[in-house]
Amino acid sequence: MLRVLSTHLFLKQRLHPGLLDLAARSGVQALELFAARQHFDYTSREHVAEIAAWFASNPVEPFSMHAPLFPDREMGRAGANPVNLLHPEKSRRIDAMDEIKRALESAERIPFKNLVVHLGEKDDGWSLRTIEYATTALEHLGAFARPLGVRVLIENLTSEATTPEHLITILELEHLDSVGICLDLGHAHMGSGVAEAIGIFGNRIGEVHVHDNHGTKDEHLWPGEGTIDWVATTEALKALPSHPASVLEIGTTVADTPAVIPDRIRQSFDRLA
Repeated sequence: MLRVLSTHLFLKQRLHPGLLDLAARSGVQALELFAARQHFDYTSREHVAEIAAWFASNPVEPFSMHAPLFPDREMGRAGANPVNLLHPEKSRRIDAMDEIKRALESAERIPFKNLVVHLGEKDDGWSLRTIEYATTALEHLGAFARPLGVRVLIENLTSEATTPEHLITILELEHLDSVGICLDLGHAHMGSGVAEAIGIFGNRIGEVHVHDNHGTKDEHLWPGEGTIDWVATTEALKALPSHPASVLEIGTTVADTPAVIPDRIRQSFDRLA
């Protein structure tokens, strides 16, 4: 099992080498960069170069990037529209595609191999247009990502459009064989269940977002702080033909001081061993 930490843990801070060093001390093998401009500014050549230089001088790999959810530095709090590839307005879908492509361009300097993409927002429904818009977006992003050596992974969310059944329908109906799945355990737990999601996605799973919750809210807790059955989850993941990378995607809390973070990261991965 490849142990990957998402920089989502540091989302409220500008990503810098000191934070990456802190992650490295926890024993992780790779990182997933969370593309949010206030955190990792993929539009800044200087910031991209700074992060690229750290990876070049450290054994920790750049495994993946989470595509941006908003195009601003305030996660939409100042009124910016979300990045929504399924929006009914064509102009909004084009804007979303352009923003994700801006983030993807950083792969020219930081050689990550996977891009995790959200299809739509929490209230998006399911229809033939959902399939049409999703297919167009995934084909376009795939064509842009492929020359950069990046594979697109779509994440199960909590909307009707992004249930495991509907994501598999999109991929199989449109023969999108090069697109994989990012299985988000927290989102699956809020839906039909983790075991069912693993069974539906199967060997399509390219990575797993690991975090916990109590089944009603996307809390991004450390494993064991919510109600996910981690013994059953680990057994189900181990039963897959190949064990996907585990990406720890935790939300920042006041209690998570730099002194305790490395141990908490190690303990979380040990739970999945």
